[in-house]
Amino acid sequence: MARTRFIGSAQVFVALLAGLATAHHADATGGVAMPIATAAATSTATAPAPTLAIVVRDQTPLRAGPHETAQQQAQLWQGEVVEVRGERLDTLQVWDYRRERGGFVEAARLRRLAMRPADAPELMAIVRFVRETPGAEAMGIGFAAAWLKAATPQALRGEGGIEAFDAIGTMADRLAQRASPVVAAAAAPGAPGVAAAGRADAALAAHLEVVARYGVAFRSVERDGAMRLCYDGEAFRRVLAMPADAAQHARAALGLTRPECADPQATFSERQRADEWRAEVLDRVDEAKLPATWRNRVAMRRAGVWSRLAYEHARRGESAPSGAAAKRSLVELATVERAELADADLATYNDAAIRVSASRWAAGSSDVTPTAARGVSIVAAAGETGQTCVLLVDAKHDVREPLLKRCTFGVVWAGSATLNREGNALALAVQPMDAWRELWVFRNEGKGSGGWSVQVLPPSTAAPELGVAEFAGWVPGGRQVLVARESRGERGLKRSFEVVRLDTLGTERQASDPSVLGPFQRWQDAAWKRETVSIR
Repeated sequence: MARTRFIGSAQVFVALLAGLATAHHADATGGVAMPIATAAATSTATAPAPTLAIVVRDQTPLRAGPHETAQQQAQLWQGEVVEVRGERLDTLQVWDYRRERGGFVEAARLRRLAMRPADAPELMAIVRFVRETPGAEAMGIGFAAAWLKAATPQALRGEGGIEAFDAIGTMADRLAQRASPVVAAAAAPGAPGVAAAGRADAALAAHLEVVARYGVAFRSVERDGAMRLCYDGEAFRRVLAMPADAAQHARAALGLTRPECADPQATFSERQRADEWRAEVLDRVDEAKLPATWRNRVAMRRAGVWSRLAYEHARRGESAPSGAAAKRSLVELATVERAELADADLATYNDAAIRVSASRWAAGSSDVTPTAARGVSIVAAAGETGQTCVLLVDAKHDVREPLLKRCTFGVVWAGSATLNREGNALALAVQPMDAWRELWVFRNEGKGSGGWSVQVLPPSTAAPELGVAEFAGWVPGGRQVLVARESRGERGLKRSFEVVRLDTLGTERQASDPSVLGPFQRWQDAAWKRETVSIR
């Protein structure tokens, strides 16, 4: 999609409206077309300023005559702007500059635009009415652009300008969220249902094209094989740069920090810089002045951003910043008021909890493993570039001749290592991605020093998106381990508490509530129960 660049504070969103003021059009007698600006310098009587109108209904026919039986020249969509050149019966004669075509449109499907300073309050009233209406984003952005054209410079710099940019950002962001499932379906292999979607898909595509002509830009983001559409956030950035109130700042900050819109092609350093910027933007929101629902939304977004920073600092070997970021993410998640969570925010809350859980070991990890005094322990050593190697050692096998060695590009949380009472199994948390943590299970098969093996228990067998698998306790006997697993994929959230066999890592028993499993009631690890985010 072509990307329209922003020029100036208000000119961006009024590019189409301003363009019509200098476009070529035929004079009233049907003579040779001339630029309005040139004609105005000669005679204001022969070249009056064009009267504009905005389309307020989708699939509006542009006909060759003023009757329903006249041939349809084109189909117009809400938010499009045309020039009114006459009136006949109950239709308006218009000229469409984008299609370079004239015709007649039913008057009830158009709303004439008066863009004088005195008309600004009426235009803003319309923007307020449609800004929260799903499906009316293109029309709302069109009226907001008209307000920007009508407003005085003082109004643009004041509360009215802030409200206009806030409305544009809100509607553009919602339009991107509405269009994302359609974009994802269109990009899916085969996509059997996309062509059949028909009218709804055509309307979304048309609305995106309409708002793009107002200077609203979107970008496509591909992650894990799925496509989504993201608003580039220019209007939100303008809100942040102006003396907006807490609610406006919160909406702008949330719109600019969507984790699903982060650039998947960015380098690791670029991702970290972007997350540091997101954390700074969110910290500028004065949550004390927000209602509980919006405080929760800001806190959940902060929790997710700080958990990613904890992982990114850990990848660089920066333990102190990593620990501070992890603690901040836990604090932010704890401030969420569960009773004030809207139904639409429950999925966001669970996603934030998974992200925080993935990096929570940074808040209390240590380079000294508690298993060392019991014979078998692990040592994390540098491997090839970007790799960390996990060495399993004991009194007779040091790092030069370890019992077992396995390397990974993920973060090894050495402080999570825990050995069972029988000494034949060890559990370790390893985080290969910022929101994905696996459980490595080392097991001695009873064949002496060469009998150790390691298996990886992922949060889910589906494609990784968000997930955590964590040790929850040892079952006496050396044959079973308690595991808490939580993940979110295409089918939504899945959370289970499982009794897992050590030899195969197969699940023997599972439940969505640990209190209904006898082994969890008797053998769950006290430290896990105290620190886990899976029980909430």
